[in-house]
Amino acid sequence: MLKNSVDYPDFAALVANSIKSNDEFGVLICGSGIGISIAANRFSHIRCALGHNATIARLSREHNDANVLCFGARVVGAEIIKDMVEVFFTTEFSGGRHQKRVEKLGVCQCS
Repeated sequence: MLKNSVDYPDFAALVANSIKSNDEFGVLICGSGIGISIAANRFSHIRCALGHNATIARLSREHNDANVLCFGARVVGAEIIKDMVEVFFTTEFSGGRHQKRVEKLGVCQCS
């Protein structure tokens, strides 16, 4: 376990900047998973999903075409992490009705 505090936005940026194509993926970890998921999702080409179990990891790929999985090391056990990572990397995006929603994620709908 890492003993020193780190700035998780720096690690989110490293992973986000290393993902250059649609077939590249990343995994990020922080204490709760929340901060690093917020930081990663600041990048327009990143769809980072906060995982809690293998079902969430599968759905994040199938329905949201997530390209980064993150989780909290303080809140998820090692066996669940192994299951999530395996499922995440072996699940394909379903497309279909989910495609238009994923496309909208890249468009700022702010006012």
